[in-house]
Amino acid sequence: MYVCRKMKAKKQGFITQDEWRRGLKALEANSLEKLQRALPKLEREVMRPSNFKDFYAFAFRYSLTEERQKTLDIGSICLLMKIVLGSQFRPQVDSFTQYLQMQKEYKVLTFDQWMGFYQFCNEISFPDLNNYDDQLAWPLVLDSFVEWIRQKNN
Repeated sequence: MYVCRKMKAKKQGFITQDEWRRGLKALEANSLEKLQRALPKLEREVMRPSNFKDFYAFAFRYSLTEERQKTLDIGSICLLMKIVLGSQFRPQVDSFTQYLQMQKEYKVLTFDQWMGFYQFCNEISFPDLNNYDDQLAWPLVLDSFVEWIRQKNN
């Protein structure tokens, strides 16, 4: 997915010749050997906090497979979240995906809910949630998630 972002690929599973060329040029890779050497550097670049939020947003948008699609189903969200965010926020991702898979209210998540979870991971102490203020404008799915955790912990 890092390479697809660098190539500015528009459609999941397809890379146009122009996207391929643009990506290789940006990576300064004109051979397979140079591309292999560029990948670890690309991963480090993406994982920098100043770049990661853009990558996280790209991951959601890139996973939309239809032209007017605006949401991703819960199964896809859980897999994508584990891949993209799991290494940084494993406890939050594990708990949230467990919640999403057992709850019945949400069948899909929107981009705003996706980004809200990233903000949640960065701002809210976990697992105690002592700085979570449900009076703030968090997505309702996160309010429900926090309520579920608090009930589970009592």
